[in-house]
Amino acid sequence: MILIGETIHIISAQVSGAVKERNPRAIQELATAQARAGADYIDLNLGPARRNPEETMQWLANAVQEVTDLPLSLDTMNPVATEAGLKVCKKRALINSASGKSESKERMLPLARSYDADVVISVIADRGMPPGVDERVESILETVAYANEIGIPNEDIWVDPILLPVSANQQEVRDALEFISILQDLLPGVKSTIGLSNISNGTPEELRGILNRTYMVMLERSGIYSAIADVLDEELVRLNRGEMPGIVELIHRTMDGEEVDLDSLSPQESDYVKTVKVLMGETLYSHAWLDI
Repeated sequence: MILIGETIHIISAQVSGAVKERNPRAIQELATAQARAGADYIDLNLGPARRNPEETMQWLANAVQEVTDLPLSLDTMNPVATEAGLKVCKKRALINSASGKSESKERMLPLARSYDADVVISVIADRGMPPGVDERVESILETVAYANEIGIPNEDIWVDPILLPVSANQQEVRDALEFISILQDLLPGVKSTIGLSNISNGTPEELRGILNRTYMVMLERSGIYSAIADVLDEELVRLNRGEMPGIVELIHRTMDGEEVDLDSLSPQESDYVKTVKVLMGETLYSHAWLDI
């Protein structure tokens, strides 16, 4: 799985402070740490970027490119900031992201064609977040057709089903897996991606890692191409590299409905089995799911 390092995010006090003060050192330390950890892309998340969007995105992109040659993921809903970043990218960039909303289709998608960039397209449309798998499929088929019409081939498109927290809706977690598993049949050539850490939003900080790691393995089995993730989580990267085959096999067995004797497992193995059951909806989510 391609990993897009998520750490440079404007919501972080460290990042927002560095951007405000135009202090490149803090940003560059995060970039180099993610590059060393195994990131394939560096995500630059400025959110809506309403204040000085052009200068801010260019400053951020240039600061990161001084210390790593990894390609950049320009993560903002502001097309002005996106285009400014595209102008200074030294490698083929990833626009993260567009959607099926009319304004996004009309302003963000043409940038992918003009700057020869890949583009993430989410399933969100003018009518909002599609409520189920069928509705997600309908939405993304419409948006990808529009992208094709303006000259963007499937191979340049990364589809995001939008992941909601397991603490809010366990059914949505399974819906995302199903959507990913059928995407290639629906749209041959497209890639797929997901904001992996969304799965653990609302979960106590010390428990977020096990949710993120377990769901990553489940997504990989469903055929996902990439994830925006915390690459500074060493165990997550090891799982992605295939360095923990026993844990991966255990997750797969649990997904398949095999009853695993928890008493025969190590504490680490037991935590993964319990977490699969929560993500599959077999166990009701609570902050104490590992203690049950």
